[in-house]
Amino acid sequence: MEPGSATQVQEGAPAAHEGTPAAVCPHFHRAIELIGKRWTGAIVCALIERPMRYAELGKAVPGLSDRLLSQRLRELEDEGLVERQVEAATPVRVTYSLTVSGRELDPTLSELKAWAKRWKKTG
Repeated sequence: MEPGSATQVQEGAPAAHEGTPAAVCPHFHRAIELIGKRWTGAIVCALIERPMRYAELGKAVPGLSDRLLSQRLRELEDEGLVERQVEAATPVRVTYSLTVSGRELDPTLSELKAWAKRWKKTG
């Protein structure tokens, strides 16, 4: 290709694909759909602070119904982000905590929190 040609790509510039949008990474899409589901991010943020019992989580995330809290905790457990520890006592005590994969969200969620504060101040 000759220098100055209209189709020449500049060094360091990404290749352009006219009319073809970049595909969203399926792993990213699945992760953002999980964490972005209503109440899920708030539950994970609460559990980043420390393991909690069910009632404590309900208080940490005001406005969250018991039904949705149970549902979201099951989803997070199924995805390997939350683990449930049952203590055989009367009454039975259940504590929820983040797994290693769940704790790996801490830096990302911290950045998102910081961005949200900046965004709301400017918006």
